[in-house]
Amino acid sequence: MSTTAQIRGRAGSGRRSLAEAVQRISSLPLGTHQSAVVRIGVSATYLLFLLRELPHRHELYGPDGPWRWDMARRLISNNDAFTVLMWSDSALWFETVYALTLVSAALLMAGWRTRATSVVFMAGVLSLQNRSIFMGDGGDNVIHLMAIYLMLTRCARVWSLDARRAARNAARHAQEGSRSRDVVGPVLWVVLGAVLLPGTLTGGLGGTWWLPSLLWALWLGNGAWWALNRYAPDRELRALLDVVANLAHNAALLVIMAEVCLIYATAGWYKIQGSRWQDGTALYYPLKLDYFTPWPELSGLLSSSALAVMVLTYATVIVQVAFPFTLFNRRVKNVLLVVMIGEHAGIALLLGLPFFSMAMIAADAVFLPTVFLVWLGRRVTLARQRLLPAAAGRLRLPGQRRAEPDEEEAPRGGGGGGHTLVG
Repeated sequence: MSTTAQIRGRAGSGRRSLAEAVQRISSLPLGTHQSAVVRIGVSATYLLFLLRELPHRHELYGPDGPWRWDMARRLISNNDAFTVLMWSDSALWFETVYALTLVSAALLMAGWRTRATSVVFMAGVLSLQNRSIFMGDGGDNVIHLMAIYLMLTRCARVWSLDARRAARNAARHAQEGSRSRDVVGPVLWVVLGAVLLPGTLTGGLGGTWWLPSLLWALWLGNGAWWALNRYAPDRELRALLDVVANLAHNAALLVIMAEVCLIYATAGWYKIQGSRWQDGTALYYPLKLDYFTPWPELSGLLSSSALAVMVLTYATVIVQVAFPFTLFNRRVKNVLLVVMIGEHAGIALLLGLPFFSMAMIAADAVFLPTVFLVWLGRRVTLARQRLLPAAAGRLRLPGQRRAEPDEEEAPRGGGGGGHTLVG
């Protein structure tokens, strides 16, 4: 009898644990601080890249590039890629797309209307990169993927203008019992729909089925969210949309983590197969290439030490291969995370690849501890208040949430407090 009771007790405990896990991932967006850092890092990286390449934009992606518009059209007809730059070959259309991508990157970094700006940012990133696929240094692939995943995350719950607007609306509703009327959101929704419909009818969304389906699901979902939040904030269907949004956010965050692990695992195992990585001399050769030596004296100093080259070469391989396995130990994972961020900082400095390093660091941030991110946010807030005391008195950002990754769900009907699928 006792054995049977123990088995039943364990089965009941397992069912309760499973129910709690399902409740957790469906009722709360996990890792909101981490997703906010990824949002800020990815959008800032691409914003700086677009600004740096502003004088050369026509040669990279525009009408003056070696990869001509007709060549890009033939390639895209074969690989079914998506780029709005194929809608027209005029210079004005190219300038418009480039400017919208730049503006959307800035707005996404600030967290303004992330449900709309994340979609525009994704479309801009894919359009520019798919127009000239041979331009890039590896970091563009990371930005390409993260731009897609960010559309599905609720990445503006903290450290964003959306979070500040939601806090103001919640405070106004608590004090006055009224809600502020959102006008900008419906206008953006209508504008994006006016672009999405002809793009779908003319076949301008690429040759795949998943991208148009995803864009239409996001557009219809956000329209339903706004209508329910405006006219029926306490209905069960409104709660169901929050559950779908939380599931999409948590699934996208899991995919981002798996993507980062896959990047490091494949990079590490491919390095192991190379003879230069096996004998510890691989790092020596890029330090001797003029293209990858922005600081020749510093590169020469490092390459002159055989011991330093060997240690850094072997350490790179060990860290990349070992990192996915360290996720089961938080302390070891945090140590290797610091090492990898330092490695990318060194790549930016020694090899002259700042945007590749920034993209990888932004992706690595998904593994940063929440406690550290909350502490960092408080330090940044204090520094801002000391540097700009007058502005800090006028602009009050919402306070940090709990250090735990399971923040409370945004109150329903609070203007911008709840989000669906994006932002």
